[in-house]
Amino acid sequence: MIIFFFDSYSQTIEKKTYQTFFTKSAPEIDGMENDSCWNEVEWSGDFIQTQPAENKPPSQQTKFKILYDDNNLYVFIRALDTEPKKISRLISRRDNFDGDMVSFMVDSYYDQQTAFSFTATAAGAKGDEAVTEDGNNWDESWNPVWYLKTAIDDKGWSAEMKIPLSQLRFGKKEEHVWGIQVMRHIFRLEERSTWQYIPKGSPGQIHLYGELHGINSIKPKRKIELLPYTVARMERFKKEEGNPFLDGKKSAMSYGLDGKAAITNDLTLDFSINPDFGQVEADPSEVNLSAFESYFSERRPFFVEGKNIYQFQPSNSIVIHNMGADNLFYSRRIGRSPHNSPDLADNEYADVPESSTILGAMKLSGKTKKGLSIGVLESVTANENALIDNAGVRRKESVEPLTNYFVGRLQKDFDKGETVLGGIITAVNRDITNPALNYLPTAAYTGGIDFSHKWKERTWYVTGNAEFSYLKGKEEAILNAQQSSARYFQRPDASYVSVDSSRTSLAGYGGTFKLGRSSKKRLQFETSLTVRSPGLEFNDIGYMRYSDVIHHGSWAAYYIRNPFSIFNNFYLNTNYWMYWNFSGKLLSTFVNTNFYSQFKNRWQINGNFTRIGENTSTNLLRGGPSFIQPGGEEMNLNISTDQSKKFSFNIGSYQGFGDVNSYRNQEYWMGFNAKPTNALSISISPSYGITNSELQYVSTTKMGNDPRYIFARLDQKTASFTFRLNYTFTPELSLEYYGQPFISAGKYSDFKRTTNTKANRFKDRYRIFSGNEIGFRSVNNDYAIDEDHDGSTDYSFDNPDFNFRQFRSNLVVRWEYLPGSTLFLVWSQGRTSSAEDGSFAYGKDMKDLFGIQPHNVFLIKFSYWFSL
Repeated sequence: MIIFFFDSYSQTIEKKTYQTFFTKSAPEIDGMENDSCWNEVEWSGDFIQTQPAENKPPSQQTKFKILYDDNNLYVFIRALDTEPKKISRLISRRDNFDGDMVSFMVDSYYDQQTAFSFTATAAGAKGDEAVTEDGNNWDESWNPVWYLKTAIDDKGWSAEMKIPLSQLRFGKKEEHVWGIQVMRHIFRLEERSTWQYIPKGSPGQIHLYGELHGINSIKPKRKIELLPYTVARMERFKKEEGNPFLDGKKSAMSYGLDGKAAITNDLTLDFSINPDFGQVEADPSEVNLSAFESYFSERRPFFVEGKNIYQFQPSNSIVIHNMGADNLFYSRRIGRSPHNSPDLADNEYADVPESSTILGAMKLSGKTKKGLSIGVLESVTANENALIDNAGVRRKESVEPLTNYFVGRLQKDFDKGETVLGGIITAVNRDITNPALNYLPTAAYTGGIDFSHKWKERTWYVTGNAEFSYLKGKEEAILNAQQSSARYFQRPDASYVSVDSSRTSLAGYGGTFKLGRSSKKRLQFETSLTVRSPGLEFNDIGYMRYSDVIHHGSWAAYYIRNPFSIFNNFYLNTNYWMYWNFSGKLLSTFVNTNFYSQFKNRWQINGNFTRIGENTSTNLLRGGPSFIQPGGEEMNLNISTDQSKKFSFNIGSYQGFGDVNSYRNQEYWMGFNAKPTNALSISISPSYGITNSELQYVSTTKMGNDPRYIFARLDQKTASFTFRLNYTFTPELSLEYYGQPFISAGKYSDFKRTTNTKANRFKDRYRIFSGNEIGFRSVNNDYAIDEDHDGSTDYSFDNPDFNFRQFRSNLVVRWEYLPGSTLFLVWSQGRTSSAEDGSFAYGKDMKDLFGIQPHNVFLIKFSYWFSL
């Protein structure tokens, strides 16, 4: 059967259907088409190339068959190849997507917004993803239990899949129509072809899938899946004399349970009791000299899987801005490191937990047949105590209160996703028993609504959201929020905000509006406006750097998607964006252009250029008056070779030039990737950065009653070297190693204090201390300032020079000995040292780093999956 739909060019495009049948005898999953049941259905093929050329015949043909029974969906894909010896059989662990592959996507809800993707590589490795937002969001953390075998012969290769219906979500009805798509990727040619042709640049994909007919009388499966596990952990580290908690070794056993239960046909409950994430790779090293918290992505499986439903990014626009990581729900708040560190007397030692214990967590998620997406997350973390020892006498002190986290998210689709309305509510409630923790809010609530609407065959769109926040707690907690880096109410020149030390609550609001065009045509654009009131705050359960901001910008892009001349494709865009604060003052303006292109030899090049106008910073002085900063120019360029080759590399550089020599930043990086065998892959990624800044914040102090904002010239050098090795014995058994030595040194000079922060000339905005005003005191390791030249110290500040060295590594052996059941063997090592000389000597620093005794963690984690 053929159905027709129309694209924005008014071209008629064939919408395909496939007719499946019920089978009484299930095929044996062996990758071979030798079961008679496969004769009950017809082949479907006629794939169309989508990459690099569009709407052209593929170089190799592909065809497939689909069967089903009461419990499973069966898919057989035949990938014909006239040069079978060139089929790439790179062996990789789950979700690495290496080598030749085929994918089967199914929209079993048939909401034309969500789908499940099952991928098979020629080597027999699995990949699986939950697809949302009409194909614009792919979540590879989704790990269903399904079965796969592949085979290679002189005609090409084949993949045979068994997908339990319990792993899909569908409504209860007599006759089903599901959306489906089949894709093939030929690694050596970087060629993709699909069964259902979907033009490049289409505003979404799932609503354009072909259709699967013939599934009748199946019933949704309400199985319960349980995954109990046990963890044995042993640590070895340097012994510290006199410290009873650092005796050089630790060991522990723990147990936990993960589970999944189908509550209804549409809703699934995930839960975890005493979860353990010891196999998760450590965060990369860094030195953060800004006033803002670093952002690290979530890696813990329980929180990664299905995270899309809980996302509410208030400033999610294409236009460039500094709020891209912001989210009303940042799952790393759950189980975070304790907020407090106990004050210790002389000869006291403390054993402080590294992270808060997650007592339990649950997620209820799903989507009803009427298009209502539901996500509810609830988690409780323990009251964490530091154990303090004083000559054998011990006491406990709370460093993190008992805390409850809640997230509720709803989204409703209308007209098959052309209109979407949604909302979110989050809550954090703390039971604070230690007065030292009164700087934390006792309760923090946020909420938001969002909408999107698409028209003219989904090529035009308008989206928007609005959010609010409310904190309450002791005066100390609300004072802390008012003076935090997100808002700095104490700024002396900010007449529209003020600090109120008697407040016990803080509220704020924000919103974003976007209008844009996304289509298969060459030109696209978007314009957006974001508003955040000074009181907006959602860092207790979310992530936010800035409030008190109004942002506007526009973006336009030009695409050439099909091969021409020496290129496979070409992309160019330009942006402008501006910031104001809530007083209406224009703070900064930016103009930017970016380009990307792939050549026909599959090398790639991309880069950008940004012009920054003279701008006013409201946070440079960290609570002081605003400061006019010179503008600058920034650019980067990246080149990479054909990634399908056994050996490939990439190289890139960033350059930043401040006006009137206010800063000069450089960064250089490269990467080498090797796949000498199908089972082994190695990558080496060194980087080197140089920062020279005339205005690096050092400290805020006082001379009498007058504040002094101390700055200096910073000369910083940073080097890192990331090494990865993956060896895959079989798709179920793999070894992965990650290691990164990191060295950063910063030397401060030309110490200065601010004078007229809004002077016309840059050098009139500060004054460098003369030689008879500043002196270094080696005994105290600080600088003394005699500003009035009377021979006595007026104020002082610590020596800010630093040399930070760190090495982090992780070795993980992963064996999926049964579907869903896994054994992990983990060795993690950490080394950290620091100095205050500010000198950078890579060889010496590396020698010092690897000369210290490491902290080793050895872990065995055993889990067993079963269903009821």
